Amino acid sequence: RAAIAAARGGDARALADAELALSAAFVRYVRDQRRPRDIGMIWADRTLKPRRPKGDAVLRAAFFPKSFADYVEDMAWMSPRYVELRDLSVRAGREDAVPADRARLRLNMDRARVLPGPWTRHVEVDASSGRLWFYEAGVQKGTMRVVVGARETQTPLLAGTLQWAILNPYWNVPDYLVRKNIAAKVLAGRSLASLKMEALSDWSAAARPLQASAIDWRAVASGARDLRVRELPGPHNSMGRVKFLFPNDEGIYLHDTPERDLLRKDDRHLSNGCVRLEDAAGLARWLMGRPLKPGRVPEQAVPLSVGVPVYLTYLTATATRGRLAFRSDIYGRDANAGG
Repeated sequence: RAAIAAARGGDARALADAELALSAAFVRYVRDQRRPRDIGMIWADRTLKPRRPKGDAVLRAAFFPKSFADYVEDMAWMSPRYVELRDLSVRAGREDAVPADRARLRLNMDRARVLPGPWTRHVEVDASSGRLWFYEAGVQKGTMRVVVGARETQTPLLAGTLQWAILNPYWNVPDYLVRKNIAAKVLAGRSLASLKMEALSDWSAAARPLQASAIDWRAVASGARDLRVRELPGPHNSMGRVKFLFPNDEGIYLHDTPERDLLRKDDRHLSNGCVRLEDAAGLARWLMGRPLKPGRVPEQAVPLSVGVPVYLTYLTATATRGRLAFRSDIYGRDANAGG
């Protein structure tokens, strides 16, 4: 403040001192906001884990926007989700919000802090609202509805780097569904062919198809035998026409879906943990920079020329007509917010 006051007289040295003081304060402010928080995020790509940026990097990033004033006002180095929650926090402070709401809001702000700003090309998925956004060059390039994990099969807090699109994917049926669903249908008289499924000898790349008639389906249904079953590619396939992969140990990926009716529901917590896309073709165009051509063979892998970060988060605090509101904590992750 003293440096700014001294600069009001127009002295060149005082103006330079004020500029240096303001720059230093701005750098400290941005570095503190980007300080990592422990929110339980799984960093499948550890290079994405936030680190305090160096001072020169903060200043260089501020040169790219056309208006520095707008850059500062919009806090464009932070996720738009964080900026919205910060504004709500300021209002909640003025309106004397109840302590539990403040604690829950702070928890959501910490979740949003680890997300990048819109100048970083990336994808965000919010498992609370069932929504996806993608950003590039300071602009939101698209958004869509998604189906995410149910209460029993939650979509995790997870960050990784999208690397491939898989056209005409198979769907490897989870073991519990093979026992509960597939085996029961076969025992009731359905054929694997009518279910558009095939059984395989093992989980290796060299696995061979098995004759369904040679399988002890009662042993499969009881859990006495493990069996790999996969759904054949096609418009009926649970993966749809394409899935997007990023390395992670949770078995999570983004994919198309033929079950369009689920995307029209208000509550879209219905999957086994993976993310089903309303507009897989639109996301593919943005990721690839061109429309994806139909695949010619099953499991046709198309690498991204440059990997794109993807962040799966869980934000239960939101703005409703400019006021703080909370979505249902369907995953029960906010329960200890006030602890």
